Amino acid sequence: MTTVVLADDEALLRKAMAALLPMEGDVAVLAEAEDGQAAARAVLEHRPDVLVIDLEMPGTDGLGAVAEIRRTLPDQVVLMLTRHARPGVLRRALKLGVQGFVSKSADPSHIAEVIAALHAGRRWIDPDVSALALIDDCPLTDRETDVLRETGQGYSVAEIAARLHLAEGTVRNYLSNAMQKTQTRSRHEAARYAREHDWL
Repeated sequence: MTTVVLADDEALLRKAMAALLPMEGDVAVLAEAEDGQAAARAVLEHRPDVLVIDLEMPGTDGLGAVAEIRRTLPDQVVLMLTRHARPGVLRRALKLGVQGFVSKSADPSHIAEVIAALHAGRRWIDPDVSALALIDDCPLTDRETDVLRETGQGYSVAEIAARLHLAEGTVRNYLSNAMQKTQTRSRHEAARYAREHDWL
């Protein structure tokens, strides 16, 4: 028996999955969550074998929830459901150690199979998801995306330097490179451009 916590803001889909997964496989749904914060709380409380979580949710999204959970449970197995497998988002998810990606349109029987595979220690990325992940058009380095992400949060150069443990001049260099690559006039424009292209 594989225990799971289900997190999805679409109540109808979540309830349908909660009803269907136990019929399709050896799955027990311990709890449901309607957003990222609730997902993190449910996982810490119930300690499921696998967290099945939607990528896009209001407030704390799937990636934010996984990052929060990882601080307490670094080995938590995660299956991420996604409609739009954007390269930047997939990169971040893989860095967070997400073990599986399945399209939200997949049959419950397929999702149950993937849950079992992840519980057995394997990884799984649906072919349609991995195909989109290969289209990586981001010209920014990891450090450039880091400083743009902090810029997007409203931090000053001095604050970014302190938060990322870098010299202010180094931060300015990264921002300048990012502005050149995005052909923008300010660091805020560059951050917005990168966010719109799903590079952050």
